[in-house]
Amino acid sequence: MTLRLFDTGTRTLRDFIPLVPGHASIYLCGATVQGEPHIGHVRSSVAFDVLRRWLLAHDYDVAFIRNVTDIDDKILNKAAEAGRPWWEWAATYERAFEWAYDKLGVLPPSYLPRATGVVTQMIEMMQRLIDNGHAYASEGNVYFDVLSYPEYGQLSGHKLEDVHQGESAGEGKRDARDFTLWKAAKPGEPSWPTPWGAGRPGWHLECSAMAETYLGPEFDIHCGGLDLVFPHHENEIAQAKCAGDPFARLWLHNGWVTMGGEKMSKSLGNVLSIPNVLERVRPQELRYYLGSAHYRSMLEYSDHSLEVAAKSYQGIEAFVLKTRDRAGDVPLGKWTDAFAEALDEDLGVPKALAEVHGCVHEGNKALDAGDLAAAVEVASRVRGMLAILGIDPLDPQWAQGSDTEAANEALDVLVHAELDRRQQARADKNWAVADGVRDRLAAAGIEITDTPNGPEWSLKGR
Repeated sequence: MTLRLFDTGTRTLRDFIPLVPGHASIYLCGATVQGEPHIGHVRSSVAFDVLRRWLLAHDYDVAFIRNVTDIDDKILNKAAEAGRPWWEWAATYERAFEWAYDKLGVLPPSYLPRATGVVTQMIEMMQRLIDNGHAYASEGNVYFDVLSYPEYGQLSGHKLEDVHQGESAGEGKRDARDFTLWKAAKPGEPSWPTPWGAGRPGWHLECSAMAETYLGPEFDIHCGGLDLVFPHHENEIAQAKCAGDPFARLWLHNGWVTMGGEKMSKSLGNVLSIPNVLERVRPQELRYYLGSAHYRSMLEYSDHSLEVAAKSYQGIEAFVLKTRDRAGDVPLGKWTDAFAEALDEDLGVPKALAEVHGCVHEGNKALDAGDLAAAVEVASRVRGMLAILGIDPLDPQWAQGSDTEAANEALDVLVHAELDRRQQARADKNWAVADGVRDRLAAAGIEITDTPNGPEWSLKGR
């Protein structure tokens, strides 16, 4: 395996050489649990789940940390507006995010730390920063001194004179470009005691502390959305390195889901929540859609593109299921060399999917020719590739439940009875009866395909 990944820090493709041979350590910035997850929120988890699965498939021991920001201005404000405790608000939407990840087949993280669970570690990191001359306390707040770190801006490319943290310039800051590590306590807000006064964490500090706590002072890969490059990830680097940590060796960032060229966000009002989208397509179809574009590209949402992606997946699924139904079993096989080459080049999922579709075309030709052995061989390879992408139709995650299977078996008996009637009518040249059977099945949403091995049926769109 020669995996090359695009490193935001150097803006180059770099070979993945783990810090510890055979072990991969990955940190993904997770959700700020302020409301319902939309498809823009979960794209990064789908994208980097493919990375994790690819490493696991090559026998890496993967430590994968995805955090939860459960204390934040937005959480506090929304909870207060709703008249609910902040912790209950955060827990409610943390469950909503975890439900969405599970529905889309995202592997659970090795550990899911919460910001409120690492306050002690944050206090220790702030003390190191103050001791090293990179942070200062003022009026109960603690700030990072940006000018004390000459390399500030390397990840994002920001020049120091252009930096703006989006924070207030007051409250004891020495420089407007300094950012908050710790916020002094305010009436009615949760707080924790520190040597500099009671308060609560700043957003940036929590991720540096969590990454260090669960992956160590140096780890392999830090992932997140493109919108986090500045200021969040820039500030993470500054905090960690000035506290004495080498920190992340590679930085990976996924593109946004956009609508009309705008980043999908609650503030723009162009939110597509996961539950709403799943009323229109199945979870595996949504996962296919979110993962089908290259992870670094922008994914422009439209109803049409979602429908096209769903139909594209259904075509792959139909081949695998049809082969399974005819052959009785399709074992999980190994991916092709072309698929591996695509993923090894910065997780090139579009090229990998092109290989999948090429194999499906080959497999369908084998089915049409009645060559079941060849079809099974191809379907096994297709399953192996889809498993890496998290969308193998025969995986228990996507397998139909027993009630649905029983209904399908009953339907299969009824449809085949109709097909036998149609075949007899055609043999008797009774075209009116044969056409009537076909039309009734079509009206019920059942498509008939005549093959050299006899007629086959499928539900429309499946």
